[in-house]
Amino acid sequence: MNKTIYIIFLFIFLLLLQVLVLNNILFLGYINPYLYIVFVFLYPLKTNRIPFLILSFLLGIFVDAFSNSGGVHAFSILFIAYIRLFFIKAIFKKNESDYLLFSLRLQTFGEVFNFTVILTLIHHFILFSLINFSFYNFSNVLISTIFSSAFTLVLYFLGSFLFRKKLV
Repeated sequence: MNKTIYIIFLFIFLLLLQVLVLNNILFLGYINPYLYIVFVFLYPLKTNRIPFLILSFLLGIFVDAFSNSGGVHAFSILFIAYIRLFFIKAIFKKNESDYLLFSLRLQTFGEVFNFTVILTLIHHFILFSLINFSFYNFSNVLISTIFSSAFTLVLYFLGSFLFRKKLV
């Protein structure tokens, strides 16, 4: 599939999934999955990061518009989109010559797990910190971050297992 069409489809699919389905889920008052951050995981690596950062910001701002949340999603996803390259270099040991061939499907499960867990925890911590915006609710921030991150990761790995392509 053409990469541009893939990116457009991924953007629209994750946006609609988040705003129409996942924003209506709230378990036990703490657990709300934010699967739209998968866009950051699956976006292809390129040397020019500006279109990726713009699309990440737009995805976040659209989620904010539908959620009436005032920019917290845009900031959170833009932050993990910005630091993604650092973690790719640190966890996967990739350099610029490897960017064109890089795919999460071709990496070991342990590396992919570490990468997604770290970025998901960072995203959720920033998101819930901005939503609560108080040190009095720090325990709520931590509880919401841990439980929502776990639920988001379960949905991501379940989805990637169900929709993965057979390589051989």
